[in-house]
Amino acid sequence: MSNHASTPYPGTEVPDGKTKAEWPLWEIFIRGQHGMSHRHVGSLHAPDAETAIRNARDVYTRRNEGVSIWVVEASRIAASSPSDKGPLYEPSESKVYRHPGFFDIPDDVGPM
Repeated sequence: MSNHASTPYPGTEVPDGKTKAEWPLWEIFIRGQHGMSHRHVGSLHAPDAETAIRNARDVYTRRNEGVSIWVVEASRIAASSPSDKGPLYEPSESKVYRHPGFFDIPDDVGPM
């Protein structure tokens, strides 16, 4: 009898004893050939960052379109909630100096 009988995916145990069903979710970001910034392309489950990078390469860069891959464990991402939009962004409305209409530009400066 296999020692993997209790795991949902036989043969998917990793050294820390977790099974594939318990692997963390990783968010994948790829920087393209002609871009300077990474963009989110999807998510995948993997036991560690190194495996997540290898799997992301196989899944998200099949046509050699990427030059750099970032993987971020989803549980490590801190984010605001859409329901907090009002309280989060409201203070910027009171800072009129952030808007270009606040400054008087002399006519002799010309268009900016």
